[in-house]
Amino acid sequence: MSCEHLICAQCAGPVSEGRCPTCREARAHVHHESHGISVQLVAAILLVLALLALAATHLH
Repeated sequence: MSCEHLICAQCAGPVSEGRCPTCREARAHVHHESHGISVQLVAAILLVLALLALAATHLH
């Protein structure tokens, strides 16, 4: 989903510009701006670690 065509009810400006706090909150909600690690990344890291552990046990 994109906020390109959304208009803010508070300031009547494009949400993508983030002119007011309402615009910025709506834009953050649409784009899910977060700096945390995604679930998929954690799952991929765990899978790689499990495969490495399995490979290490088969080599010895």
